[in-house]
Amino acid sequence: MDKRVATIEDYAPLIGNEAVERVQRKAMILKDFRVLHINSTFYGGGVAQLLSSLMVLLGTLGLKADWRTIHGSPDFFSVTKKIHNALQGGDINLTDRKLQIYRDTIHENTFMMHPDNEDMIVVHDPQPLLLIEFYKKHCPWIWRCHIDLSKPHPLLWQAISRTVERYDAAIFHIPEYARELRVPQLFFMPAINPFSTTNKPLSEDEIGERLARYQIPTDLPIVAQVSRFDRWKDPIGVIEAFKMARKKINATLVLLGNIAADDPEGPDVYQALLSHQEERVLILSCQDAALVNALQRKAAVIFQKSIREGFGLTVTEAMWKGTPVIGGNVGGIRHQIQDGENGFLVNSVAEAAERLVWLLEDPELRKRIGSAAKETVRSKFLLSRYAEQHLDLYGAFETEFHLRRLV
Repeated sequence: MDKRVATIEDYAPLIGNEAVERVQRKAMILKDFRVLHINSTFYGGGVAQLLSSLMVLLGTLGLKADWRTIHGSPDFFSVTKKIHNALQGGDINLTDRKLQIYRDTIHENTFMMHPDNEDMIVVHDPQPLLLIEFYKKHCPWIWRCHIDLSKPHPLLWQAISRTVERYDAAIFHIPEYARELRVPQLFFMPAINPFSTTNKPLSEDEIGERLARYQIPTDLPIVAQVSRFDRWKDPIGVIEAFKMARKKINATLVLLGNIAADDPEGPDVYQALLSHQEERVLILSCQDAALVNALQRKAAVIFQKSIREGFGLTVTEAMWKGTPVIGGNVGGIRHQIQDGENGFLVNSVAEAAERLVWLLEDPELRKRIGSAAKETVRSKFLLSRYAEQHLDLYGAFETEFHLRRLV
């Protein structure tokens, strides 16, 4: 198997030579630019997946891209999960003790992390947000938020925003997440690496082998949702919609998920789902990118029935494979799916069930929707575009970067 690392030149058949050359010119100006990205886990969830591809592509373009994670106890990640939920609109009750755990853990991490030579530091999401309070800034710091901030808990946001304003800029997925801040706000929608194990082309034999390994039957159409085991993804709503639709059509439902290292609620969500498992409702927990790829390609329909969703990389992944997606009418999903054109947006279990029946009963509809979905990703959601936005961000601080190199 070819293990060669994909470079920007490999994107030429997808985005054109002119776009490739434009990215190369921007990267040449920033050769040896040192950027450090910090988040809370190397695997599980969209942020880690996004960073793993972005760091490699930036490296092949000549930048010195580094990626580190913070360390914390289960108590720490329990607190940060509560903060995550509240930023997405949930309730929160943070005691002084919990806040002290949060702050002390971040302080401890500063003795293990010494960012002295970077030209920019990008901090992802609320878990490592407080790092900026414990360092003397020697370069620009950017806060990158991947959460649906359309309706954050007002008191929590008021408290967090004071720390966010210590950064030099904040990046959100979409304009709807903009907040009142005294720092510049940018909007970068995520993107996929079409050459990764999750997204590269698979033969029918490879798809069949991977599904057989996990005993996923293929005698009936497959309906699937691929996402972390998280209540915001509404897996119970997916099961309910499937059971409603099954009164009219026969199919197999697969809920494939994983438990991110920084998400202590995941095991409980997974265990609760197991009680719904039956012959045609399969609940699988594993970290297998090839299985994700095979399932998204084999499925007749993919769900992402989220209640809140910052963006939803699994939506983009399925669309890239030409598979119709039924997504929750929330957050970043609305920027990926144009209802009725390249997928469907739904507001309820009943709507989800109805759209599922439509798609399973109409192969031509599936083909039309899937084809439009793939073209949407090609034109808007490939990693080349995301990397170029990062180059533009770094380039905005180019003067400071060159002055530091001359010192």
